[in-house]
Amino acid sequence: MSSETDPDGPRSKIAAQVENARIEQEMEQSYIDYAMSVIAGRALPDVRDGLKPVHRRILYAMHEAGVSSGSSHRKSSSIVGETMGDYHPHGDSAIYDTLARMAQDFSMRYPLVDGQGNFGSVDGDPPAAMRYTEARMASIAEELLDDIEKDTVDFQSNYDDRKREPTVLPASFPNLLVNGSSGIAVGMSTNIPPHNLGEVIDATVQLIDEPDSTVEDLIDTRDGRGNGSDGPIEGPDFPTGANIVGKNAVYQAYTTGRGRVRVRAKFDVSDDRIVIHELPYQENKARLIKRIADDVNDGSLEGIRDIRDESDRDGIRVVIELKRNADPQLVKNHLLSSHLESTFGVINLALVDGEPRILDLKETLEAYLSHRKAVVRRRSEYDLAEAEDRAHILEGRLTALEHVDEVVDLIRDAEDRDGAKAALRAAYDFSEAQVDHIVSMQLGSLTSMETEAIETEYEEVQARISRLEEILADESELLGVIEEELLEIKAEYADDRRTGFVEDDGEVTREDLVPEEDVVVVVTEDDYVKQMPLSWFRAQRRGGKGIIGSELKEGDRIASVFVANTHDYLLCFTDHGQVYKLKTYQLPRPETRYTKGSALVNYLDLDQGEEIQAVVNCDDLEGEDGTEDRFLTMVTRHGRVKRTNVDRFQNILSTGIRAITLEEGDALADVEVTDGRHDLIVASESGMSIRFDEQEVRAMGRSARGVGGIDLEAGDRVAGIAAVDEERHDWTLTVTENGYGKRTNIADYRRQSRNGKGLIDIKTDDRNGNVCTIETVGHGDHVVVMTEGGQIIRTPVDDLSIIGRNTKGVRVMKIDADDAVGAVAVVPAAVAEANRPEEAESETESESESESESEPATAE
Repeated sequence: MSSETDPDGPRSKIAAQVENARIEQEMEQSYIDYAMSVIAGRALPDVRDGLKPVHRRILYAMHEAGVSSGSSHRKSSSIVGETMGDYHPHGDSAIYDTLARMAQDFSMRYPLVDGQGNFGSVDGDPPAAMRYTEARMASIAEELLDDIEKDTVDFQSNYDDRKREPTVLPASFPNLLVNGSSGIAVGMSTNIPPHNLGEVIDATVQLIDEPDSTVEDLIDTRDGRGNGSDGPIEGPDFPTGANIVGKNAVYQAYTTGRGRVRVRAKFDVSDDRIVIHELPYQENKARLIKRIADDVNDGSLEGIRDIRDESDRDGIRVVIELKRNADPQLVKNHLLSSHLESTFGVINLALVDGEPRILDLKETLEAYLSHRKAVVRRRSEYDLAEAEDRAHILEGRLTALEHVDEVVDLIRDAEDRDGAKAALRAAYDFSEAQVDHIVSMQLGSLTSMETEAIETEYEEVQARISRLEEILADESELLGVIEEELLEIKAEYADDRRTGFVEDDGEVTREDLVPEEDVVVVVTEDDYVKQMPLSWFRAQRRGGKGIIGSELKEGDRIASVFVANTHDYLLCFTDHGQVYKLKTYQLPRPETRYTKGSALVNYLDLDQGEEIQAVVNCDDLEGEDGTEDRFLTMVTRHGRVKRTNVDRFQNILSTGIRAITLEEGDALADVEVTDGRHDLIVASESGMSIRFDEQEVRAMGRSARGVGGIDLEAGDRVAGIAAVDEERHDWTLTVTENGYGKRTNIADYRRQSRNGKGLIDIKTDDRNGNVCTIETVGHGDHVVVMTEGGQIIRTPVDDLSIIGRNTKGVRVMKIDADDAVGAVAVVPAAVAEANRPEEAESETESESESESESEPATAE
């Protein structure tokens, strides 16, 4: 029978050993094995000594070769070669890169290698070739290897079983936290920031003394007012210094093992320059300067005229020269948003008993302490065994010295050395080790002085044995040894913090990148909007035609215009009674005033046909006593008035909220901010006006319709409402659709009860047309008038003559026959003074066709 068919044949036996496996299961298991090999063998540090295998092997190879801090420097190529040949067969470039990083004072908070030569720079320059550089261990690295010969850690065979290498170093200080670590494994990564040695040791000592300490007890959470705990660890301490922004992320990282810490460069800001002194950790200085220069060249970063790198061996100094008219704070905000801040993502992942774990601060220190207790215990056991061996030898010598004559006779009478040993054992019950030592003694050691020295040594050894037994028997004594050694290392190597803290003022937002300036905002009936600097419009004498303020598409007209600051929150009220909220800077700014702008639906969720009717600056809502005495007072086209406390408008949705309920056919006409202590003046399109006490209108909710404010004639509508503050306002200002207006003393408007017909404010004949708006103004104020066709003029209020109520007024703006005033805005005196026109503004358009006509007062 052939072997193929023989069930006991060799091929059948081999076939019986074959196991079937699904390929996906085999690949899954093989990948898991590979991943764990990378995790444990390359990428992640051990929580006990804070080192990856390559770091540990380099340091151990230097230790074995005697390249200590007290020796001369050794060629880096020699160190790399010995490490690769004996312990780490993964290529010389990986080993040298690791060696170089351990020598970089800008990468390691406490460098473990003392390098000589070019080991790279913060500009990203690579180290010189290993044949040109030299290295030796730094003295602090020796603390990681201290007592390694005393069986303090386990050893394993190297890759070819020729040598033994440690699986972990004794680590006399918590190196994982002190120097940090980073690495990418399969499916996970670690990123542990460096810390100040003194702070970490203090925290470790605190945990020894108070094992029940929480993470909060170990960290300093005090804010600028001194609130919070004052634990020993303030936060990460980067070798390059810089500042950590706020403490919330640090607290989260320490309590959860994960966090995103914002690190900000240290810099000084002056009127003409910004000087950078320290950079965020791992920031490439040369690349940073290039990025800033690129942003300046492409126009995304304005206000910078020059960048110089004045750094030297003493530290970093990057000087950013500003243009003469640049805003230093604005440039600073731009730099912070893009260049001078970075985020350090903390992932406190390390190997614990060979398995990767995310650890909080206390768990990290507890794992280190557990390792250190094992090291000190094993060292004590090793030292105890050596001390007991030495005591045993000394006991034999002392016994021999007590019977020196007999011992000498026994040795002299013996035929040989072995006979002498046998005779001594028989006579005095010596051990083999003791008789070996006795027969090797020299005659000179029999003197009385030698005897006294042996007795002294024996007493010292006995005391040492007693101390070691005490340490091994009592864990508190063992912890005391650990604490004492930690404090000795702190005294030797600790230094001051380099990284400071600054208050968290929030992320740099778009608002921080926008300069504060006053602008004119224009809205058209077809819902196009834009903002233009107020300084684009120089003040002209009244009666001129103005300049083009906006070019409109066919059939569109100006609906409203108002003045605001770019950083203001605006409440935008529509004719439908809704209110929306947005920042002025969110609106588009064209390069020239001729551009029509962008569709308003991109910024506000308006309904079809809904138009902005009034805008209120949120800065006006805060009174001396907060918002309790501030009201939004609204008036409708049909003459209804309502007041609502501003607190009702705190949470405005993106789709707006109801500001007033309107009757069918009615629309919101105007809104004023009031304080409940002054009068209101309501004006109609036909030229009527009424003044009454604000208190006659009770405060209502947002959904209320309001009460009657003015009794209108058939066909008449409300043009606007003005709040009277006689401390700030001297006159009313009325402007009509044909460009005429007047300034009248407020005292000319006697107070009446609300819902009356009122008094004549201005004549509204064919020359004037209907009233567009009424405002209250004071000395130094300016008025901005814009026509439906896009012409705009800015005129000082003081240029308008003061005349009575029942008059025609004077020309404010010359308007074409087919045009009409579309909107009016008042510029307060302080804003007008701060926004004088730019010198480059053209004066070629229409500028001053001044008319000083004034109609005589007419009896009511």
